[in-house]
Amino acid sequence: MLRRNSFRLPRHPASVGLARHRVRDHLADWGHAPDGRALADALLVVSELATNVVRHGPLLEREFEVAVTALADGSCLIEVSDEDRRVPRLRVVGEWDEHGRGLHLVEHLATAWGVWSRGRHGRTVWALVVATA
Repeated sequence: MLRRNSFRLPRHPASVGLARHRVRDHLADWGHAPDGRALADALLVVSELATNVVRHGPLLEREFEVAVTALADGSCLIEVSDEDRRVPRLRVVGEWDEHGRGLHLVEHLATAWGVWSRGRHGRTVWALVVATA
């Protein structure tokens, strides 16, 4: 069984926390344990992807979309869509760099992640977080 929810948020720093809370509420309503690792990983992933939109998205973009899909096996798919057409890439970061580690966290926590082009409407960055036993 699939359960999916999506919502739009303003491109504002406060939306990162709101995205995290809404994803947590949806996954908890769908049976994810509040202290479960999959839920914690999904929240960190959505936080990183939403932060990237807020920090690096097109200046004229007012909103972005977050979608969460709970899969039958307890895994979840996180999607964050914006109007940016650039493909995000892992950056080489130095020991003292203060930024640039977000996608490294996503890569570590997610079983898979990538980018779907939405043509002239931008992109969707997605990550699959698998439930652990």
